[in-house]
Amino acid sequence: MKSEARIEDLLREMAPQVLGALVRRYGQFEACEDAVQEALLAAAIQWPNQGLPDHPRAWLTAVASRRLADQWRSEHSRRRREVTVAAMVPADESVTAGPDVPPTQRDDTLTLLFMCCHPALSPPSQVALTLRAVGGLTTAQIAAAFLVPEATMTQRIGRAKQRIKATGIPFRMPPPSEWDDRLRVVLHVLYLIFNEGYTASSGPDLQRSELTGEAIRLTRAVRRLLPDHDEVAGLLALMLLTDARRHARTGPDGALIPLADQDRSLWHAASIKEGLALVTRTLASGPVGPYQIEAAIAAVHTEAPDAQDTDWPQIVALYDLLKHLSPSPMVSLNHAVAVAMAQGPKAGLDLLKTLDADDRMAGHHRLDAVRAHLLETAGEPAAAQVCYRRAARRTTSLPERRYLDARAARLAGADG
Repeated sequence: MKSEARIEDLLREMAPQVLGALVRRYGQFEACEDAVQEALLAAAIQWPNQGLPDHPRAWLTAVASRRLADQWRSEHSRRRREVTVAAMVPADESVTAGPDVPPTQRDDTLTLLFMCCHPALSPPSQVALTLRAVGGLTTAQIAAAFLVPEATMTQRIGRAKQRIKATGIPFRMPPPSEWDDRLRVVLHVLYLIFNEGYTASSGPDLQRSELTGEAIRLTRAVRRLLPDHDEVAGLLALMLLTDARRHARTGPDGALIPLADQDRSLWHAASIKEGLALVTRTLASGPVGPYQIEAAIAAVHTEAPDAQDTDWPQIVALYDLLKHLSPSPMVSLNHAVAVAMAQGPKAGLDLLKTLDADDRMAGHHRLDAVRAHLLETAGEPAAAQVCYRRAARRTTSLPERRYLDARAARLAGADG
C-alpha cells in the first residue's frame, strides 16, 4: 500500500510537468491533456508490478508523446496538426529554464498554472482546470469536491479547454507588464481551492482534505519557482497555519468545534513551525500584502496557548491594515469579530450594522451567525436565538447547520 501511495503522489507531482512539456512542444492543450491522462493511467497500472523506471518523468513524456502520435496518424488529424503547428508562435522557454536544459527536465508548472488561470477563463473554470491539469485530480474527484454531477464538471472543463483553443492562449509566461495581475489570479485561485477544502460550502462534511492538500501542494510548487516572492510565501504560511487546526475542528461524530473550544494539543506542530517561520521571514523583508497579513493573523491565534490569551488588540490592528489593503465584506465581518473580542460585543454589533446594506452579504449565513454569537455574548438570548435559526436555514453545510441549530436549541432550553 505504501508503494502504491508513493506512486500516486509521484504521478500527481509529475503530471503538470509532463503536460507543460507537451503543450510547450506541440501546442493543442486539450489533446496533450488527454494524452497525459492516458500515460498516467498506464503508469498506475504498470509501475506497481514492474517497478519505477529509472527516469519516471521521461517515461511519462515518451508514453504521452506516443499517444499523441497515434492520435495524429490519421490523415484528417495530420492535416489538423499541420495547420496548428504552422500557426503556433514559439513559446518563450527561457522564463523557467535555460535553453540548454533538456525538455524532459524543464518544470513548466508555473507556466501551466498561468494558462489555467488566464483572465479569459471564468473563475469557476480557472479553479476546475487548475485542479485537473495542475493538481492531477480526475474529473470525478473535482465534481465530488464541489458537489456537482460529473457530467456538469466535464462540461465546465471542456468549455475551459475550448476557450483556450478559441482565444489562442499561448503556452508561455505573460509579459512583464501583466506579471503582477496574472500572479494575483493564480494565488487567488489557490486561495479559493484551499478555502473550499477547509470549510466546504455545502454537503455533509465540514472540510475536504483532498482540496486543502492540493492547494498547499500547488502553492509549494509556485514557491519553489518563485522563492523570493513574499506574497507566495505569505499564502503558503496562511494555509499551513490554518490547516494545522484541521484535526481539532470536528469531534468524533463530525460535529463542528469552534476555534475557542478546540483542543490546541491536536494542532499540527510541524505545520505551525513552518508557517510561523515563513511569517517571520516575509514580514521582515519589506512591504506586506494581504496574504501576509492574513498569515500574521493566523500566527497570532496559533501563538496563544489558549483562546483567553489571544492578543485581540493586535488582531484588530492587523484587520485594520487588511481592510486598507484588500477591502471586502468578509474582511469587515472578521474585523467586527475581532473588535468585539477586544472591546466588547456592543462594539462588534455596531460594526455589523454597516454590513446590512451590503448586497454581497444579503442572505449570507455568516453575517447572521456572527450577529447571533455577539448577541448571545451581550446577554440577549432571544434575539440571538432568532439569528442562529436564520443562519442555520441559510447555510448549505450540514455540520454548520447542526452547530447553529444546537446553539439555538440551547438558548431555547435556557429560556425554558
